[in-house]
Amino acid sequence: MARVAYWDCFSGISGDMALGALVDAGVDLDQLRAELEKLGVGGWTITAERTIQYGIAGTKVNVRVAPQTTHRHLADIYRMLEASTLGLPIRDRAMAVFRRLADAEGAVHGMSPAEVHFHEVGALDAIVDVVGVVVGHSLLGIEEIHASALPLGDGWIDAAHGRIPVPGPAVLQILGSAGAPTKGDTTPFELVTPTGAALLAELAHFTRPSMHLDRTGYGFGTRDIGRLNAVRLWIGAREEALPSGSYSPAETPEVIERVVLLETNVDDQSGEQLAFASDQLRAAGALDVWWQSIGMKKGRPAVLFSVLAAVGDEPAMVDLIFRETSSLGVRRHPVERWVCDREIRTVSTEWGEVRVKLKRWRGAKLAAAPEYEDCARIARAHDLPLQMVYRAVERAAGSDQGF
Repeated sequence: MARVAYWDCFSGISGDMALGALVDAGVDLDQLRAELEKLGVGGWTITAERTIQYGIAGTKVNVRVAPQTTHRHLADIYRMLEASTLGLPIRDRAMAVFRRLADAEGAVHGMSPAEVHFHEVGALDAIVDVVGVVVGHSLLGIEEIHASALPLGDGWIDAAHGRIPVPGPAVLQILGSAGAPTKGDTTPFELVTPTGAALLAELAHFTRPSMHLDRTGYGFGTRDIGRLNAVRLWIGAREEALPSGSYSPAETPEVIERVVLLETNVDDQSGEQLAFASDQLRAAGALDVWWQSIGMKKGRPAVLFSVLAAVGDEPAMVDLIFRETSSLGVRRHPVERWVCDREIRTVSTEWGEVRVKLKRWRGAKLAAAPEYEDCARIARAHDLPLQMVYRAVERAAGSDQGF
């Protein structure tokens, strides 16, 4: 069963609170530190201490850094992650979190994401927080991340540009981009930081999943807000059987997948060039690529070029679109999609083994689709009609092979 994490943000969330909850839920601090050292950047330390707040035991993580004299841009952080020896999925997810932060800061300050000076968000302690949280989920084997509605607090905070109201403009921009639910809370402090908001907006579904709960962790904040200042992490295994009846996303979050749709209008490239761009995008991990004819101003024929991608793959997809097409701008739309369970199995035929993609919905097998490349290889090698090979594979997939 899939491992699931649920962030119960009854008093908000920040990067260090999230790290504390992950350690409290079982992440080994030495393993976490070893992964963070793969950033190849010195000048930081991370420690954890068990403590008690308001009668509840949990973990307080402290990230300390040497004084920083420079502010980083998004490109600087990308270069840091690209030069690291972290695993590619970790780098991609961390990059996506920072991209969301840059998009929000740019929107708030009226500039492009590339121009944003990250200030506090780009400081080394925030980089350790973001990468550490992504690594922590990986160390716990988490496959799905969910989160509660967020209390945002009230009052004023001191930021790089002066005093700003709570919740901060960047926090609201980040949560708005993800359609995140909030709840009323007038506690006179900032409860959700930009780092905490970006982590959840990028990584989590805002629903509480059904799970077989096996552990919890409490990550403490520093400030005394007059009540327990912590985020609580639930860890468990997802229910395999999907609920019957309603198809409401709130009731079946495990079949809802958050992805991003990238679109651009192209009116000055040949079909061969667009086909090449499509091949490159699919090879880089795009979930789907397609285009359709449209009409532009002055009657010019054009195509609407569309790419569906995993959220963490968005920066790489945008880079490829700009490199392989004449586009000067790419629109992005966060979307959700219903997803069937899919699995690749191998069946035996008289000509050898063939991969088959199994499709399941609500626990029931619906179809078994032979892989084209395998079937085409057999058809060419044995001078057989492709349809004959397909039928043989479908019969094998429907036999007593445990499907």
